[in-house]
Amino acid sequence: MSKPILVIKFGTASITHQNGDLDETVIAGIARQVAELHTEYHIVLVSSGAVAAGKQFLRQYNGTISERKAAAAIGNPLLLNKYSRYFAPYNIAVAQSLCERQHFSDRNQFLQLKRTYEELWASNIIPIANENDVVSSTELKFSDNDELATLIAVGFGASLLLFSTSVAGVLDREGKVVPQIDVIDKAALGLADKEKSALGLGGMVSKLTFARLATRMGIRVVIFGIRTEDGILNAIKGKTGTLCLPQPCSMPARKKWLASGSLVTGRIQVDKGAEQALEKRHSLLAVGVKAILEKFECGEVIEIVNEDETVIAVGRSKIASETLEANQRAQNIEVAHADDIVLL
Repeated sequence: MSKPILVIKFGTASITHQNGDLDETVIAGIARQVAELHTEYHIVLVSSGAVAAGKQFLRQYNGTISERKAAAAIGNPLLLNKYSRYFAPYNIAVAQSLCERQHFSDRNQFLQLKRTYEELWASNIIPIANENDVVSSTELKFSDNDELATLIAVGFGASLLLFSTSVAGVLDREGKVVPQIDVIDKAALGLADKEKSALGLGGMVSKLTFARLATRMGIRVVIFGIRTEDGILNAIKGKTGTLCLPQPCSMPARKKWLASGSLVTGRIQVDKGAEQALEKRHSLLAVGVKAILEKFECGEVIEIVNEDETVIAVGRSKIASETLEANQRAQNIEVAHADDIVLL
């Protein structure tokens, strides 16, 4: 691509009032700032807020799955209409992109989605992505739009991912913004407030969790407050919010997709010898598998955990869990080839 890719995620709490109504002042500010960046980046906006915008039209809303789907059906056009209205003065058109988990777990569908975005960018149109809540099944939903934004950023090779929040950034124990996090480890994750906002699904735990994945894939991440003056522009300059530094990463695009976009269906535990072999970029053999934690079929993506049950890798299986179970501890049976394993 001729320009770097920028992904910006807006949570429900950051673009709505307390009562759930869309905050048009915030959306107008988003349009103004993004318009300034439009010539420098290929931009994807990932925006929540459809359910919050639509639920007021339902006679009774108690937050059930069917009510959330109905609210999303009402709210999606309302949300896009607001963005379209405020981008219009800058002669920028926007396009709606309702995504489902399968669009990322199937590589052919993912590449089709990527080509669609590239076509939109070629005409200077900004895609606005959101989960397709109306039809997404409970089992295959994104955990929240922080995940969707991260999958887009990693899969498309973005250089920068911004998470907007209703607070000024990641806060320390004294309530002050942490200006920079070099590595998102347990200590950094411990800074997150475990509470979620009343309107959205995510929270700081979610943002730091997905920022951890993005930074490991070489993407610079900034978590910032949307209501900070010129928050987007200053976040890009490193003048506001919390900067999470990217880690060195030389993975090819396919492995990045495997690490971030694949739908994990199985889970196995390996012993220390297998863990060391994986670290040396060797294939995973049945002899190194201690336990099958979740069953899987041949060709499905599995999560690989060590003896401490920490996720150390994901890989595409060469055999089904049933075959593995029948041949567990076998020396010459390959569970996943090295080329189809990504260390995390």
